Amino acid sequence: MKNLTLLLFAVVACWAWADRVDPRVRTYVDPVRIVWKTAAASGHSGRFAVADEQTLLAPKHGQVPELGWKVRTGCRLVNNGNAPGIVLDFGRELHGGLQLALSAASTRNLRVRLRFGESVAETFSDALSGERGASNDHAQRDLELTLPVMGTQEIGNTGFRFVRIDLLLAGTAVFDSIRAISLMRPMTAVGNFRSSDERLNRVFDTAVRTVHLCCQDYLWDGIKRDRLVWMGDTHPETMVILNVFGAAAILPESLDYMAATTPPDQWMNTMPTYTFWWIRNVAEWYRYTGDRSYLAKHADYLDKTFAHVEKGLDKDGVWTAGNFLDWPTKHNDKAATAGTQGLALETAREVVLMAEALNRPALAARARAFAAKIAAQKPDPNGAKSAAALLALAGLCDPKEMYDAVLGQKGHADVSTFYGYYMLEAMSRAGAHQRALDTVRDYWGAMLDVGATSFWEDFNLAWTNNCFRIDEVPVPGKKDIHGDYGEFCYPGFRHSFCHGWSGGPAAWCINHVLGIRPLDVGCRTVEVKPFLGDLAWAEGAMALPDGRAVMVRASRNPDGTMAVTVDAPPGIKVVR
Repeated sequence: MKNLTLLLFAVVACWAWADRVDPRVRTYVDPVRIVWKTAAASGHSGRFAVADEQTLLAPKHGQVPELGWKVRTGCRLVNNGNAPGIVLDFGRELHGGLQLALSAASTRNLRVRLRFGESVAETFSDALSGERGASNDHAQRDLELTLPVMGTQEIGNTGFRFVRIDLLLAGTAVFDSIRAISLMRPMTAVGNFRSSDERLNRVFDTAVRTVHLCCQDYLWDGIKRDRLVWMGDTHPETMVILNVFGAAAILPESLDYMAATTPPDQWMNTMPTYTFWWIRNVAEWYRYTGDRSYLAKHADYLDKTFAHVEKGLDKDGVWTAGNFLDWPTKHNDKAATAGTQGLALETAREVVLMAEALNRPALAARARAFAAKIAAQKPDPNGAKSAAALLALAGLCDPKEMYDAVLGQKGHADVSTFYGYYMLEAMSRAGAHQRALDTVRDYWGAMLDVGATSFWEDFNLAWTNNCFRIDEVPVPGKKDIHGDYGEFCYPGFRHSFCHGWSGGPAAWCINHVLGIRPLDVGCRTVEVKPFLGDLAWAEGAMALPDGRAVMVRASRNPDGTMAVTVDAPPGIKVVR
């Protein structure tokens, strides 16, 4: 018996300490452009700062020497009293680091400074001094290291598109190659979208890529900052993943992580609304997959967590425990409180759904009573689009009323990259599909116009006035859209330019332009009601939980009517 006990302990110990395989895949990415280099130094003939930099753009093997043992070519940086530098563009936002290969023609023990940037301007900032918000928080972006001669050095674990390399010590550095290391989870896009509007297509693709980039160890909010599982941030990401990638394992892994690290009598990420979002994310997973066993695993935790939630509602049905929604409403406490009322009501309804699936009538009754208290209120969004969207979606206010009074006012002002998703949903609920389509093009599309290859933590159309692009060297007399804006936790270069909560348009395009939406738990019945608006055609698919897809094509007939074809797998009922 003693030996059996020891054996069981050993098995448990081995399991607890077992090595884990990283689910992500490494890919090497060559630079596509030399953005900037130090000018040639004056003085003795033949001296230079940077030369043969174009050799870095050729395909590489990643091995020193690249071109043969007797060949002495490569990108040369020479420090003869002045530190030379170069900025490389890898063409798109990446998650990962850098590989530098130094040839035998280099001086030994050279020290370089590396600066990763989501914009070119960020590579010119000083994170060590905190210049305009630049920092090394969450990921090293500004660092020094010594390079080995006749070898490669890998460094970095962050989000970036641009890298600046400066040679700090006197000598010559000859780089055979400088390559980015992209680290990504392999995830197949089953859902997709294309239309007659190429700008809309680019928004969709960029939104999907933004979310995919954030699928790292867990479902993160950003790959530069914060690289954390923020529960509120994940809901738009969840909707994109379910519609595009299907039942991806990273979703339950991230939800499990938050439950394992947050006692039920505490708030997720210290914020009540983020506990609401955890509940809603679990419900979205169940609604999409029909996986009751997943609910059962969290049944007791859900019950205890909702008991904690119940304490935040006063006797009049007003939420009093904390009201963070998004950054634009941080200046508007009345709006944030109103929006939280809508979010709390939707959360209670999701608890009812899950409690009934779990056969927990007492929990369902508590959630209904909670919802009834809130439903007796009619909060005022106080002019905030975020709050108006939540009130419309929860049914606390009429969607058309919220559109006419708030959502349809002031053009695209006060749209946010996070709650913009719920604004699109609320506009569609109000029947303002064309306005939602225009918002996708004009608001998210404006980030593309200034060079974005992923969508940002926050964005204001006014920032584009007299700004230079993020892929340009700073232009005197123009605004720096990265370094000159941002507030709260994201001033200047601290601002994340790849934030998963901004990916909502991808889900919206599938659910409302293609019009594909699940009507029951497990996606066994699917509605197809496309909206083309001013589009000539649109086509694409929504992923199903088993890896299949419902495909739709809608096109405008010469007489103005719409032709719609649907291809649904066997066993899937389509409602038109």
